[in-house]
Amino acid sequence: MKYFFALVITFLSYFVAQAQDIAVQKKWLKEGYKLAWSDEFDKDGTPNPANWSYENGFVRNHELQWYQPDNAFCKNGNLIIEARREQKPNPNYVEGSNDWRKKQPMIDFSSSCMITAGKKTWQYGRFELRAKIDISQGIWPAWWTLGVDKNWPANGEIDMMEFYRGKVLANIACLSANKQAEWHSNTFSVDSLGGANWAAQFHVWRMDWEKDFIALYLDDQLLNKVPMNVLVNKDGSGFNPFQQPHYMLLNVAVGGDNGGNPYKSTFPSRMEVDYVRVYQKEKN
Repeated sequence: MKYFFALVITFLSYFVAQAQDIAVQKKWLKEGYKLAWSDEFDKDGTPNPANWSYENGFVRNHELQWYQPDNAFCKNGNLIIEARREQKPNPNYVEGSNDWRKKQPMIDFSSSCMITAGKKTWQYGRFELRAKIDISQGIWPAWWTLGVDKNWPANGEIDMMEFYRGKVLANIACLSANKQAEWHSNTFSVDSLGGANWAAQFHVWRMDWEKDFIALYLDDQLLNKVPMNVLVNKDGSGFNPFQQPHYMLLNVAVGGDNGGNPYKSTFPSRMEVDYVRVYQKEKN
């Protein structure tokens, strides 16, 4: 009997979610947005290779995880990116190297970074992610974009969802006059949002990227809004990195420059993603 009621609740939850999705899409349609692309992660197994490729190895920010495709998989309608504590030899190790990617003989953690570069890019639109994240110490999940032209930070970065060290962040970066990243950032304490209870639930992150501004939301609450005219690179080129196509990244990092110390946290650590969607207007 308990199994029967659990099954009924599961089906009811599914149909309620479907009805909510339809209502949201109708609402966006009234605002001129049509669904242009999505990944619903409905098929168990490997994420759709038409949408995603993967970063490999140690990549950025002195992070501790070794990126590999195996840590990303679809199950029960969700994408799961799983950071694991597992030790294995670093295949790129070079004794005496000063390169942080090569000087450590062992890998202590693994994870995945999924990326649409070379497969799908977008310029302007309404982007949505429904996900549940781990807020443990040392865990650094993110959903973000990078521009296709120029090197970072001149190509532009938008952190639509980012968490580390007890904070949710909403960031936009272009090139500053001193050739560093110029950050337009707002941060919010997870404790102020509800702490562990908040983290146990799925939430919707959204970006509205228009010709005149970029606005970042969490559960329909505005986190950050930056006018497009202040995001021009400050190198005298007049280049605005947010007036070009961007590709998308989804990852769970461990440690590194911002993530904190993960060694007392429990692994595996998961980010679960219900869907990623991009809506666009017919004319921008």
